[in-house]
Amino acid sequence: MCNRGGDRATEAGGVRVYILFGSNLGDRRQSIEQALARLAGGGIRWMARSSFYETEPVGVEDQPWFLNLAACGETAMPPRALLALCKEAEAAAGRRERVRFGPRELDADILLYGELEVTESDLTIPHPRLRQRRFALVPLLEIAPDLVDFRDGARYEGVLNRLDEGKKVSKSTTRES
Repeated sequence: MCNRGGDRATEAGGVRVYILFGSNLGDRRQSIEQALARLAGGGIRWMARSSFYETEPVGVEDQPWFLNLAACGETAMPPRALLALCKEAEAAAGRRERVRFGPRELDADILLYGELEVTESDLTIPHPRLRQRRFALVPLLEIAPDLVDFRDGARYEGVLNRLDEGKKVSKSTTRES
């Protein structure tokens, strides 16, 4: 478990980060596994990862369901470098620009970066829709069940319990992509 998501720094001097991976095109599981390996090679030490979840699409309804996984790690790289590494992993999986919220080979979103808030045109941390998305909260809470939003003290478990998004999220039972 990776319970202390609000920590500014870990014992090893890095920052605790939470990243959500998702894919609904190609070999979804392989794309996510390769992204985890790429980020590990780029400077993230993974501490925990959730199960895989089959999740109903949000935004563009007419597309395949997603496979999602949340991971907790620590890193010394700054947020912008982490974003660049996530974008590299997406590109390596074959992602290209399409319709917003549409199908994609890989999505790697920074959910949390310690207790840092970032608001820039291309980077917002904590993720701006984290508290609105069951497909992000369910796997996140599997690995960090006691996680609290450092900005207002709200328990993410309570946020999930009050969420009325209506989208299905269930643990994946298949080994195929």
